[in-house]
Amino acid sequence: MGRSVPSEEHVAWGRDVPVRYLLVREYDDDDDEMTGDLWGRCAEVEGLFCDPPPLPREVLTLRGCPRDSALAQAVTRSTDPVRLLGDVNLFIHPEDPSTDSPRFWDLENVAVLAHRPTPGDPDRVDITVGTGVEDDRGPQLGPAPQIDLSATDLEGSCQSIDGLSGPRPRRQLQPLHLIGCEPAEPLLAELRSPRQEDGQVLALWVLDRNGRRMTQYDLHFRPGDTRPSVLGGTLVDITIHDPSGGLPWLADRPTLAARQVWEVWYSGIPTQPNQWARFDAEGQSEWLDLTRIGPYGPDGLSGGTYDLDGQHVTDRTSMLLALGEALLGPGANYGRCLDSVQDYLCGGPSVVPPFTLVWHHADIARRALAGHVLDHRGGLSYFEETVNLLREYGVTVVLR
Repeated sequence: MGRSVPSEEHVAWGRDVPVRYLLVREYDDDDDEMTGDLWGRCAEVEGLFCDPPPLPREVLTLRGCPRDSALAQAVTRSTDPVRLLGDVNLFIHPEDPSTDSPRFWDLENVAVLAHRPTPGDPDRVDITVGTGVEDDRGPQLGPAPQIDLSATDLEGSCQSIDGLSGPRPRRQLQPLHLIGCEPAEPLLAELRSPRQEDGQVLALWVLDRNGRRMTQYDLHFRPGDTRPSVLGGTLVDITIHDPSGGLPWLADRPTLAARQVWEVWYSGIPTQPNQWARFDAEGQSEWLDLTRIGPYGPDGLSGGTYDLDGQHVTDRTSMLLALGEALLGPGANYGRCLDSVQDYLCGGPSVVPPFTLVWHHADIARRALAGHVLDHRGGLSYFEETVNLLREYGVTVVLR
């Protein structure tokens, strides 16, 4: 067995370069808490950041969508119908739940091409879309009693999908190179006698300069080429040719935008407000992923006045970042979507209602989010729904 991790114990190793990554085999301890064994310490990882190549475009028809669903209503309304759905998640129920498991599919950058009434059923509509299909789940789609669809703030269902079945090539990703790796005993054993089977899933913990774990990337570990490191000494460089191992949930890499955000966070948890504002939408989304939840208090702190700087609030992510900074300070969040904001308003993070939130430059968010309509929340814009949600749970919101 390797050494149990906390990460801070492994940040110093007496070399000219810092430890920026730990390779860890994670598992649950006796108290169902996540812990792990150290497999190695690394100075760098090359090839980790990449934007995936776009999927080939295909045409699918969603048959039998209930006309009264939020998704169908948004697509078919006579004024300003929704044409771009973004990414859509499919949840496919098994025909017999006792013998089969549900399946999940991902549709990328979905665009509505046409819609028409379902033949013989005026209460349903067929929606034809163009999309990229993420398919690592096998070629066939059997009968399903219902298929649930979830887009951003729009949900619906359909009875069947024309064009979804059929084999597709797996999206090819570049290999990873662990640079300046100091193997612990489990990794040394693996390098001496590689397993004949397909390897195992390990976690790559990403550290800041203080050894705090910022985030992690899970990969299918089956080492390929191993050679003396370009950094010298007793370190080695290891190539992992297929970090996904054919598993779809391991296929996503941190994007190129994430690299710049991680560099900022490498210095430690941000202490200045609005540092996220200089990044584009992808960078701000990555920033939100790195924010801490909390801190939590046993009862929560109520009362007081908090100032929300709204001058950079131009979309949903920036609104959540500004809200988190207003209530809990830089590097923290008060929810990563409106549902979790609602949860925190009920208790959790150390600020709970009643309190006063002064929203400065509120008109910037009002205008920018006017087109983000939440059909499943009464047709309100994202800005209106956020303000209403805060007021409903006892927050005095002052718009300036």
